Amino acid sequence: MLLLLGLLSCSLLLGQPDSIVYKQTPEGDLKLHFDYPHNWTASDSRSAIVFFFGGGWKGGTIEHFSRQATYLAKRGMVAVRADYRVLSRHGTSPDKCVEDGKSAIRWVRANAGMLGVNPDMIVGSGGSAGGHVAACATLVEGLEAEGEDHSVSSKPDIMVLYNPVMETTPERHLERIGDEKMVEMISPINWISSEMPAGIMFFGTEDKLIEGAIRSLDKAGSLGTRLELWTATGQQHGFFNQSPWLEWTLYLTDLFLQKHGYLEGEPEILPPGEVTMEPFQQAGL
Repeated sequence: MLLLLGLLSCSLLLGQPDSIVYKQTPEGDLKLHFDYPHNWTASDSRSAIVFFFGGGWKGGTIEHFSRQATYLAKRGMVAVRADYRVLSRHGTSPDKCVEDGKSAIRWVRANAGMLGVNPDMIVGSGGSAGGHVAACATLVEGLEAEGEDHSVSSKPDIMVLYNPVMETTPERHLERIGDEKMVEMISPINWISSEMPAGIMFFGTEDKLIEGAIRSLDKAGSLGTRLELWTATGQQHGFFNQSPWLEWTLYLTDLFLQKHGYLEGEPEILPPGEVTMEPFQQAGL
């Protein structure tokens, strides 16, 4: 598995490619798809966000986060949507999803100078299984692809996660992941530490995955780390894909990125007033 740095360097110098092969695997090539700000130049030093689609580690497409990518590019970020191996197309297991997520972040950081990106301002993002990939890339040690330059970090600098899988357990995930040790290894909650970067999570209150998110929030809070959880009352898994929650989560994403210095200026989207999202409050606080 190779990072095609030389070939891609030439390609980037020719302009703004819509997509680029960032990794060759035995199961096929994997691409990154780009959305650029209108006044982008390769000499910029912009923040970037890398999105990983949802689909239960089985399916999904890079179109999943096209609306979010378009919006954040308009706001001034370089937005990247990453393909990664999944069961239906590549016959692979979730640990390969995590490996590919790390490769995608590493490629963006290694090529930051050609992308007009600040290599220290890369956001890891995704929904459901893609949120799991982004969280694992940020938190999990190991699962780095062979043949890559491991001196270039594969860890995002901050996380924006849409109903992510924050906890994998043998009871729920052994059949899909296939190995009990791997189940434990790619469970993001197991890697939460005082050194983890800031992150924000969005969930519907009726999503069963919120239980792992709440436990992750509690663990992060006990360690003094910066992790937020925002909820939409009565909503199920995948709620953020439809209006008005698409607007709400994008608005809160914008504010979160502003707070941490990744965006400037006022949001260009306003959430509908008839509903709201609320910060999750732990019992007893």
